[in-house]
Amino acid sequence: MNARCRGFTLLEMAVTATVLLILASAVVPMAKNGVRRQKELELQRSLREMRSAIDDYKLKVEQQKIKAPPLENNGYPESLEILVEGVQTSKASVKIRFLRRIPLDPITGKAEWGFRSISDDPGSSSWGGGNVYDVHSLSTGTGSNGVPYREW
Repeated sequence: MNARCRGFTLLEMAVTATVLLILASAVVPMAKNGVRRQKELELQRSLREMRSAIDDYKLKVEQQKIKAPPLENNGYPESLEILVEGVQTSKASVKIRFLRRIPLDPITGKAEWGFRSISDDPGSSSWGGGNVYDVHSLSTGTGSNGVPYREW
């Protein structure tokens, strides 16, 4: 064969394209799972941040460092907005803020969360109002661990 006739055959090109398609079909699901896992990690962080803020609020009330909410609230905030706006301390000019902002739910893409009050049934996903004892996602989906996002 002479030097001008070198090149790829049609069979070599078909084999190469098939190998690339197989590799691409393996990468796409892994990338989708990576995005889902990232959203789940962000959901966990957001829930932990809000729950820590609620616990800090309750601790400050018990220590009498901030103005106490109504007695029926059992020391818990009435809403997440109170944690963002801040609460007056015993010093009139000082406010304590527990959250910078209400985080977005990465699964739903909204800053809307489900609440539980201290008087709600532990297994309940509805909010009886009055105080915010716990928060959860409003997403109807299920996590990669098999647990619905509402139960995280």
